[in-house]
Amino acid sequence: MPYGDEAGQQVDSTEYRGLIGSLLYLIASRSNIQFGIFLCARFQSNPKESHFKGAKRILKYLKGTINVGLWYPNESNIVLSGFSDSDYAGYKLDRKSTSGTCHLLGSSLISWNSIKQACVALSTTEVEYIAIRHACAQRIWLKYHLIDYGVKLEKVPLYCDNTSAIDLTKNPIQYSKTKHIEIKHHFIRDHIQNCVIEIKFVKTEK
Repeated sequence: MPYGDEAGQQVDSTEYRGLIGSLLYLIASRSNIQFGIFLCARFQSNPKESHFKGAKRILKYLKGTINVGLWYPNESNIVLSGFSDSDYAGYKLDRKSTSGTCHLLGSSLISWNSIKQACVALSTTEVEYIAIRHACAQRIWLKYHLIDYGVKLEKVPLYCDNTSAIDLTKNPIQYSKTKHIEIKHHFIRDHIQNCVIEIKFVKTEK
């Protein structure tokens, strides 16, 4: 969807706002469409045809996934694992990337998020490295919540599809090419050394 489509054909703003308002009700049960809906909602004052088509694509996605849901089986195997991934310069306005993370307890999805990164990265390695940082922070939050329920987990695997980013988390030396990454992203190294998490490689198609 063209973000700043100023030259596009204008559509009825009342109809567009009604569509966005209807989609907003679904966020409570379909949080995976939250990012797309909020992005479309930015153009309610002056919507273009391309924005309307983008909102209708969300409706088509919902229609095609009406039988898809989350599965929470009754099992005693409590194993926490996490996954992180990111696009590269996917946001067209400022060329920032979006990090995506999810955590599973056994085979049940218990936590997931998608967030635009605060800084512009210059390589896919740095983009994936920042995504790992988001996943690590979420993993630490989950760890302390599980302790409240009497579940204590040690080294938790965190899967990433970029071997260069994994090597960067294990490298104690900050090379000049990574200086512009904010210092808070390097806190992941401390947690790896303290055996809080363990970064593992997973193929992209997995």
